[in-house]
Amino acid sequence: MVTKKHQLQVRAVIAKCLPEFKHVNHYWDAQRKMVVAKILPGEFYMTSTPVAISTTLGSCIAACIWDDRSGIGGMNHFMLPETDKNAHEVNWGSRGLASDATRYGNFAMEHLINMVLKNGGYKNSLKAKVFGGGKVLKKMSDVGERNIDFVFDYLETEQIEIVKHDVGSIFPRKVLFEPTTGKAFVKRLNNLHNDTIARREVDYRNKIDNESVEGDVELF
Repeated sequence: MVTKKHQLQVRAVIAKCLPEFKHVNHYWDAQRKMVVAKILPGEFYMTSTPVAISTTLGSCIAACIWDDRSGIGGMNHFMLPETDKNAHEVNWGSRGLASDATRYGNFAMEHLINMVLKNGGYKNSLKAKVFGGGKVLKKMSDVGERNIDFVFDYLETEQIEIVKHDVGSIFPRKVLFEPTTGKAFVKRLNNLHNDTIARREVDYRNKIDNESVEGDVELF
């Protein structure tokens, strides 16, 4: 049950979060007794406070990046590995965040890392956990595999250690990450194996997005 006290806690988090993230859906998680920021494809979120970040993934990737000494960190959610477009050629949206740009891994990774560093993180203390990249529909091209290859190569180039990952296979995933502790919780969701209709991944995500992160949850 969400009480008035919990609602006030959510509002307090929104009031204190960076302006770039005030539009993100925040809610009270009764199981974990904390506020959760739920990001959508093409979004990212960064915090230095005890706020968890959640998202649901199919072939997309979520990279969780944090400074393991200061507890500053965040998570992104990108749909495609990279684009050849320059920064001025993509739509950056009305809030300064990318409505189109951070759908792409190269922009999503750069902006999350830069945001962590800008707000007090140190490059040599950054760690990463990586999730997603599943082939959730058989008739889809394996963009998930390309996303995995991209993010692993990117983090290797940036010399950021990947301490844990759960990628590939055929499963969509629901992920919850706590930047202040570095803990990530992952639930593999049932794949519908619908071979007759090649749904767009966004439609698939809408179908599974309301499943809660409980039950067969693994700690990463």
